[in-house]
Amino acid sequence: MPQPCAPIQPWLRHGRRLAGGLPALLLGGGLLAAPPLLAASPSPAQLQALEAALNSPEEAPLAALLEAGPGLNPQELEKRRSGLRRQFSDLRWQLSAGGPRRDGQPTVTLRLTGSRRQGPTTYRLEAEQLLSLQSNGQRINGQTVLRERSILRSGDQNLPVTLQIPDAVLTGQRYDVDVILDDPLDGALAAGGIAAVNPQQLLSQTSPGLEIGVLGGGGLFKTVQAPFTPGYQTWAVLLVHPRGIISATKRVRVVADRSAL
Repeated sequence: MPQPCAPIQPWLRHGRRLAGGLPALLLGGGLLAAPPLLAASPSPAQLQALEAALNSPEEAPLAALLEAGPGLNPQELEKRRSGLRRQFSDLRWQLSAGGPRRDGQPTVTLRLTGSRRQGPTTYRLEAEQLLSLQSNGQRINGQTVLRERSILRSGDQNLPVTLQIPDAVLTGQRYDVDVILDDPLDGALAAGGIAAVNPQQLLSQTSPGLEIGVLGGGGLFKTVQAPFTPGYQTWAVLLVHPRGIISATKRVRVVADRSAL
């Protein structure tokens, strides 16, 4: 690993602590922060009730709203919701109807925001999923995650960053995983790393080992290959900058049929 010069060393040490701790909250089968929720068309009343339950300060009555099914485990969801609320006391969930898929199936957008204070540092969480949900008319009983990302920032400044990572790729396809700092560095030193998150790490909500090096340009740029079987790839990113630290995750769907992109 390249050795950074002295001014950025304290930030790198702090970044490694962040990589080994808080980002793990964002990896447990979902965003990177938003746990996987729920895949066809729940009613607006069902979505409103679910949003209210997720935002309840008390133990949410999710059993009355959710039923185990494809991609959905209500007990696991409640466990992750409780864990996130312990870490981010002002956690806020928002559910809204999204546009239809190519096949006409409705979608739902889930957004999650929150913040926490740890010593002198404030961490701010932003996460989003695009979901296709199914309902039996009484309960939501399945989900498909179509798009998923999360960003955790430290500090009070909103350091702008762009994740140029596709939502879906074909099996075996080579594609770019790029993370770009939108503001010029102007002589500042920045460091970072990208690593794949394996299924075991997702299940245990642990962070992958990230090799951090000084950035030669205004971001991280990597070309990777999708697996040859359909499924998902999840990427973890850590950027360390004198103005703050950014930890992000992004899930990429791997599909065999071009029509599913």
